[in-house]
Amino acid sequence: MPAPVIKEHGIPVGNVYDKYHTRNPIARYLVGNFLGNVLELVRRTGARDIHEVGCGEGHLSQLIAGLQVDRVRGSDMSEQMITLARTENQRANVSFEVKDAYRLDETDAAELIVCCEVLEHLDDPRRALERLSALAGEYCVLSVPREPMWRCLNMMRGKYIGDLGNTPGHLQHWSRAGFRKLLDEYFDLVEVRSPIPWTIALCRPRH
Repeated sequence: MPAPVIKEHGIPVGNVYDKYHTRNPIARYLVGNFLGNVLELVRRTGARDIHEVGCGEGHLSQLIAGLQVDRVRGSDMSEQMITLARTENQRANVSFEVKDAYRLDETDAAELIVCCEVLEHLDDPRRALERLSALAGEYCVLSVPREPMWRCLNMMRGKYIGDLGNTPGHLQHWSRAGFRKLLDEYFDLVEVRSPIPWTIALCRPRH
């Protein structure tokens, strides 16, 4: 069931569709497969200090914190999402802070930067990627919806027909090849995975 569209400063924040709590068995499978792939890549890095940029309500941050890491920081530009993340957090090794991805500084550096389902919402994703590559000590894990599959699947379930299946708030659209090409400007790609309907990349920053 679609969640209410929450806006902050006129920008949709959080998940328009509550993918983490949906009862739809197909959606649950797809989301579970996506999260499983992200967590496998996080484990592969061996990182102990992790910063999730654009953490939303903090669901992924808490899952990462359960991997026996030392510290997970989650940041998001939305005060509403950070308030929700703090309220729902049940792990001592997780903290949340309101921060804009464009304005991250040296205090936000971490061994691993995770940024999932964020770049498609930004008007200047290259500016954000430049900051992420500068702050990642060893690795980045990044994901975006895989287009045009994402919009096709939305239309198949009768959603956002007037916008040709585009989810509210999605400003950028990448195919798997297009996302690889973008990341190659800032990172050395280690592995790219394509669980339907996403593209997930494990990268090393070029310092």
